[in-house]
Amino acid sequence: MHSSLPAAAPPVRAPRHAPVAHLVRGGVVEGVHYGSVVVLDSDGTVGFRLGDPEAAFYPRSALKPVQAVAMVRAGLPLDGDLLSLAAASHSGEERHLDGARRILARAGLTEGDLRNVPDLPFDPAVRDTWVRAGRAPSRLAQNCSGKHAAMLYTAKLNGWSLDDYLDPAHPLQQAVAETVEDLTGRRVATVTVDGCGAPLFAVSLEGLARAVARIAGGAPGTPEGRVAHAMRTHAEMASGAGRDVAALMRTVPGLLAKDGFEGVQVAALPDGRAVAVKIADGAGRARIPVTAAALTHAGVDPALLTAFAGEAVLGGGRPVGGVRPVAGLGAVCV
Repeated sequence: MHSSLPAAAPPVRAPRHAPVAHLVRGGVVEGVHYGSVVVLDSDGTVGFRLGDPEAAFYPRSALKPVQAVAMVRAGLPLDGDLLSLAAASHSGEERHLDGARRILARAGLTEGDLRNVPDLPFDPAVRDTWVRAGRAPSRLAQNCSGKHAAMLYTAKLNGWSLDDYLDPAHPLQQAVAETVEDLTGRRVATVTVDGCGAPLFAVSLEGLARAVARIAGGAPGTPEGRVAHAMRTHAEMASGAGRDVAALMRTVPGLLAKDGFEGVQVAALPDGRAVAVKIADGAGRARIPVTAAALTHAGVDPALLTAFAGEAVLGGGRPVGGVRPVAGLGAVCV
């Protein structure tokens, strides 16, 4: 832990987002995605910023690596695929459900102890198969079940109460808040409830980038290093088969990456370079192309990022355009 106290909380205001990507069809800008981007150099200085990376915002599931570090600091003994699942927004594949069961079993608990919201699997194909089989929404299938199982395990190990583990005043959530402030370097601006029911902490986009940079650069055996190694080594457990965030980690050596609902993406390298992206309208189609462009700005070889330039805009079944990051953000080979 850093000995210095966190700086003041980021300001709560309507974010001053800027255009970050254009939807181009036939050479004409058909739509504009607004958002914010920040790129950190290896020494921690801001190498590039666009929009409003200082305003308070909700990182959604992009905060999960930080939450996982907090649990490891509190004694969570997981590593490998199960620690990756603890930081996951998983697709609801059988390996994800089995992993959550394994975490619960280690704690002597069952699905009935989870307090996340029952849901269908996140992945469309997995969800369709689930529905065709007549299976109802479940807490295990919900994409945050690995995190919730790990939260319960952490609480059980520390002798903390289980029924109220999602209460912001619970010792577990207080430990998470302390870790959020430590890794971001800023006080939490406000606390609300995420979609899964867990407390959600408002930070700045720059603070999120700094937090994930510290995790990506964590020394082996430290809580940060353990989480980073687990997610890099078991990228599909932190996401799912065919997910862009897993493909990004497999493609760029050493990269740690995590996505979040509402157009949030963060990625960091072991040397401290990091990028964080927030798409104002939450559009998934702009998230990865903008992230890839930001990574080129951070010095990642554009040739590695060709597959992340975004889906083509089709006209009559053939490509006539695509999502293009704004000039100055970076260029990806297409």
